[in-house]
Amino acid sequence: MSPRTRQNDLFPPRVLSGVQPSGALHLGNFFGAIKQHIALQHEYPGESFYFIANYHALTTIHDADGLLKQSWSVALDYLALGLEPNKATFYRQSDVPQVCELMWILACVTGKGILDRGHAYKDKIEKGLTPSVGLFLYPELMAADILAVRSTIVPVGKDQEQHLEMARDIANSFNHVFQTDVFPTPVAKLNEAAIVPGIDGQKMSKSYENTISIFAEDDELEAKVMHIKTSSTALGAPLNPSGDTVFTLYSLVSTSDQRDEMRERYQSGDIGYQQAKIELLANLKTYFSPFKERRRALEEDLDQVEDILRDGARRARQEAVETVEMVREVIGLDRYQRGYK
Repeated sequence: MSPRTRQNDLFPPRVLSGVQPSGALHLGNFFGAIKQHIALQHEYPGESFYFIANYHALTTIHDADGLLKQSWSVALDYLALGLEPNKATFYRQSDVPQVCELMWILACVTGKGILDRGHAYKDKIEKGLTPSVGLFLYPELMAADILAVRSTIVPVGKDQEQHLEMARDIANSFNHVFQTDVFPTPVAKLNEAAIVPGIDGQKMSKSYENTISIFAEDDELEAKVMHIKTSSTALGAPLNPSGDTVFTLYSLVSTSDQRDEMRERYQSGDIGYQQAKIELLANLKTYFSPFKERRRALEEDLDQVEDILRDGARRARQEAVETVEMVREVIGLDRYQRGYK
């Protein structure tokens, strides 16, 4: 079928999301995104694409060894947490260079005003920092990531919702300019999980330095939990579970029965913050113990991890090459055909 006659309803439901290798993954990453990604691979087996966004990371990381190490860390983390290569395509962004060609083509039909509105870029300027051209084009590269594999579903948090809207605008702009339906219009799948609080009570974020790493060693994990900020309520007095950081984190790694019992103990004054932290620590260790064991096993077989990434890249490139070939035909970059008049 000619790309000029493709219809959006012919695109299979396909999920795509990327994660930047910008440091150790933490509880906010897991409960805010990764857990959803793992679930979606079962809902859309064979049509789930997840990548390590090492091109994107170049906007902030200019350390070759650091970028390589952190990219490997993300790969180990995702596989340990349950990503299944037979259900999801998992790859390094840089192993699919077609996204860079597609980004340039898309940039040629994107109004500059769309990128001027990018909140990440504007935030840097407002803070007095000198943003790079790469940061300015970040949404364009994100659109290319999505459209290279013709993804229709993009799980994002609220902070990335604007970038997804920009990708939709870019796809629609290309389709309109060239009177084609090469690209679907991707839709956001917003994560409905509650915001995960950090040890200071703010949203857990690397930028706030308030995170609890998923794969932290026991000593580090204990230190983090014991430094969680709490109120000055006297021991024996009732505690309010609503908005309480310790209770919120405990709820994420506990059964419904454990959560209900903890709420009752909070409200009756039968537990203080010190004991609550001890029980939170125990549940964190229990919850993530199988994942840690799996990660240790993967660290002993890095060749297997590399094979998974290369196979994922091969599958992603197949899709990206097909997309770029269709795009080239539409815009007039197709190869000369003998007999053409």
